[in-house]
Amino acid sequence: MGLRDLKTHTETHTEIRTEIRTEIRSAAPPKRAARRDPEGNKAVLIQATLDTIADIGITETTVSRIIDRAGLSRGMIHLHFGGKDQLLVAAVKATSVAYYKEVDRCVSKAENRPTDIIMAVIEADLSEALLNEKSVKIWHAFRGEAITNAGIAQYSSTRDKRLRDIIRSAFDQIAKQEGLDNGHILARDVTFGTLALLEGMWVDFMSNQDVFSRKAAISIICRFLAGPFPHHFQHRIDLT
Repeated sequence: MGLRDLKTHTETHTEIRTEIRTEIRSAAPPKRAARRDPEGNKAVLIQATLDTIADIGITETTVSRIIDRAGLSRGMIHLHFGGKDQLLVAAVKATSVAYYKEVDRCVSKAENRPTDIIMAVIEADLSEALLNEKSVKIWHAFRGEAITNAGIAQYSSTRDKRLRDIIRSAFDQIAKQEGLDNGHILARDVTFGTLALLEGMWVDFMSNQDVFSRKAAISIICRFLAGPFPHHFQHRIDLT
């Protein structure tokens, strides 16, 4: 090989190595860049956790599966959450935030009319936006975990204080309008009854998605509410 050929050969290899390094840099996941977007990384990890739980359940949702789905490094979970347990709590909190965002949106349209507020909560809770195949799997998984995890329990209680207070306040107003004796006690009992019925509808949906009817579920709850408050809920019953 002559001097000119050797020079050309060397230059060619140099160009190839340069191209390979460029391709490796462009193909590698942006680990360093990811650290500059902590809120974005948290959101990605939370969504990956929820998606994994929906797919395979909470027991099989390991750190390895979460980071594989998220496309981030294992260290990101410890950096942003401190570990898997805290990530699970953040994930269930995110579901609670999403739930109330939809409930608040619907309640805001009721314009402080107590009967409409209660109906808004019922219809939002049973809407496809909140009650769907994925959400019910996630809800069921977290409910099972809440027995031994106080952090998860505070966002998945069957007696969730925020939801209970919204409904209880509306029933208190209705009881006052009706001038009922011991109306506050009736409002308390009907509040827990309404929450229990909503819980039951979620369980029924989980077990019988192929025949579950949102319209029928709402009508059944209204039939229950028409007992103590006929003037407010009797006309909401679907008789078809």
